[in-house]
Amino acid sequence: MKNIIAKLVVAAGLIVLSATAALAHSPLCSCFDNGDGTVLCEGGFSDGSSATGVKLFVRDDSGAVILKGAMNENSEFEFKKPAGHYTVTFDGGEGHSIEIDSSDIVE
Repeated sequence: MKNIIAKLVVAAGLIVLSATAALAHSPLCSCFDNGDGTVLCEGGFSDGSSATGVKLFVRDDSGAVILKGAMNENSEFEFKKPAGHYTVTFDGGEGHSIEIDSSDIVE
């Protein structure tokens, strides 16, 4: 009887661990300079989930938010390119944020 209970506990533990791994997903976000004074960011998650509604923040060198918005129904966000150095933050929630430095955003 103890052997059967031990096997059930192990099986239940494996099921819980498998479910947790299946729910894990990483944020993905890339931004591109359109060459016309605008920047386009595209986002999503590694499990194929949409980024619709995910918040984005554009910050200046001091960390002040100069623009905020959200990914549209196509998981895109386009904005006017700020003057000088800036950082784009894709805020997919706790543990799911990405920061993109303006020096990494190219045409």
